[in-house]
Amino acid sequence: MTQSIDTMTVRDAIYGRCSVRAYAPEQKIDQLTLSTLLAAAVRAPTAMHGEPWQFVILQDADVLKRLSDRAKELFSAEAKRLHHDRSSLDIFSQPGFNVFYDAGTLVVICAKTAGHFALADCWLAAENLMLAAYAMGLGTCVIGSAASALNMPDVKHELGIPPETTAVAPIIVGKPRGEALPSARNEPQVLAWR
Repeated sequence: MTQSIDTMTVRDAIYGRCSVRAYAPEQKIDQLTLSTLLAAAVRAPTAMHGEPWQFVILQDADVLKRLSDRAKELFSAEAKRLHHDRSSLDIFSQPGFNVFYDAGTLVVICAKTAGHFALADCWLAAENLMLAAYAMGLGTCVIGSAASALNMPDVKHELGIPPETTAVAPIIVGKPRGEALPSARNEPQVLAWR
């Protein structure tokens, strides 16, 4: 851990956090740091105190590589089916491309129930985890292209995810390689203010 979660303001975390797509090689997040991140995640708001979240931590390089290959295959097939612009998906056909950007740790936030607000609760937990990670000097990135692979029955079985549980938010965590800068954002579009 490079710094304490307690040393950064909420504003600094919100405005400084960004998606990191380059990580120091072969670095896994230690158990104490992961416990701190998970503790922050479960402090998220939850509808009717449902707390539907469960977590899978992946740090095995071989498993991450196989999962990346599976995710690339499924995501490319789905994009073709939906007629997405092929030029933006060319990277998925490159053999050396890893959807996890070679990060040593993947945290998958899963919904143990199919409740009405379970998915939203899991995404709120994801944001807490990512803000806490940033405050600790770590980088994160949601890897949405891995969700389909994580929800395949054989992958769920391999990872110990029960069949009725849904993998919602796959988030890589690691020490950034170089400096990642937040991207510009559009001004809020207010539809009504009455």
